[in-house]
Amino acid sequence: MSASNVKIAAGYSQVNELSNAVSNQHQDYYHTITYQLEQLGITPTPLTIDPLATDWFSEQQPNHFRSGCAPIMALAKAKQLIEQGHQAVVIQGDDSLLSGYERNERHRLMSIYGEQLSILDLYDKVAQQFISKQHYNEQQFKQYSALLFENYAHTHQQQYHKQRAYFEAPALKWFRHVSPLFRGVDCANPLVDFKGRLLLCSDALCQRLNLATAQTVTVAGVGLGELNVTDETQAINQIADYAHLTHAYQQASSQANFNFSKQFMTGNGLMEAYTCYPVVPMALLQATGLIRNLNQLPGFLSEHSVTITGGMNLARAPWNNPALNGLIEMYQQLTDSQCEYGLVHGNGGLGYRQGIALLTTT
Repeated sequence: MSASNVKIAAGYSQVNELSNAVSNQHQDYYHTITYQLEQLGITPTPLTIDPLATDWFSEQQPNHFRSGCAPIMALAKAKQLIEQGHQAVVIQGDDSLLSGYERNERHRLMSIYGEQLSILDLYDKVAQQFISKQHYNEQQFKQYSALLFENYAHTHQQQYHKQRAYFEAPALKWFRHVSPLFRGVDCANPLVDFKGRLLLCSDALCQRLNLATAQTVTVAGVGLGELNVTDETQAINQIADYAHLTHAYQQASSQANFNFSKQFMTGNGLMEAYTCYPVVPMALLQATGLIRNLNQLPGFLSEHSVTITGGMNLARAPWNNPALNGLIEMYQQLTDSQCEYGLVHGNGGLGYRQGIALLTTT
C-alpha cells in the first residue's frame, strides 16, 4: 500500500481567548503557512464543524459536519478531496459556548432528544446495556470510571498544567453522582469559547512550501462507522455493542497499514480517546484490542495514558469540537516528541457515529 499523500501542515486551538507562548507560536506558524498559500494564489477548501447554534435537525449544508464525530468525518472528507486533486483543505471549528448563548438558549439547543430525554439519562441507558453485555455490575463500572478520570487528570497535570494554568481542577461538587452511573466529572461538555484550525495539504504542496518533514504529520488512515438508524434513542442496544467502533478502527488500520495498538504498547504511540462518558473510552480500548476485557483496565491505566490532553473533561473543547481539538493537539505533540504514531477518536450523539483517525510522522 502506498503512503498517504495527505499531510497536516499546521494547526492551532484557542480557548476563551487566553493564550501562552506555546499556543501563540502554533498560531503564528499557522498564519505564516496560510500567508504563503495566499502568495501562491491557493485558497484552502474550508470544512466547517457546526456550532451549537446550528439546529441539530436542520439540513446539513455542503462541507459542514455535525456531532462529536464531525471532525473525524471532516478529516475523511479532507483526505478524499486532496487525493482527488485539491491542494489544501482547512478544518475549522468555532463555538462560543460560554459567551455566545443565554443559559436557557444553551439548554434548549442541547436538548436534541427532547425535554423528556436528556443526554445524561440516555448515556446512563447505554452504559447499563454495555455493563450487561460485558457481564459486569454497576459498582465495578463506577470504579473503572473513577480510574479513567484519574488517568485524564494525571495526564493533564503532567502535560498541560504549567502551560494552561487557567484551567482549574473541578470543584468537589462535580465529584458527586448526577445519575445512577455518572459523576459530574464524568460528563463533559465544557462551558468555554473555542476556536480551532487544522490545515491539510498534499505532499507535493508541502514540498513546494519547503515545509520540514519534522513539521508535518501524515494522515495515514481514517475509519468511520455509523449505525443505519433513524432514531438512535431506539438503538441503544445496538450502540452498546460498539461493533461499528471496531469497524472504524479496522478500516483506519487497513488504510494506514500499521498496527497502532502494537506501537502504542511499545511506547511509540499516543492516543486521544473521546472521554465524554466513561463507557466510550472503555469501548474504544476493547475495539482497538488494547484490552480484551474490563478486568484488564486497572492494570492498563496504571501504565498508559488514554489521552494526551486530559480529555474533554479537563482540556476543554465544546459541543462538536473535542475531536478537532484532539487532532490539533495530536499534530502538535507528534511533531514535538519521539512518538511516531497517533490515534484520535470521535463519538457522535449517543454513539451511533464512530470515527478513528490514525496519524504518523514516518
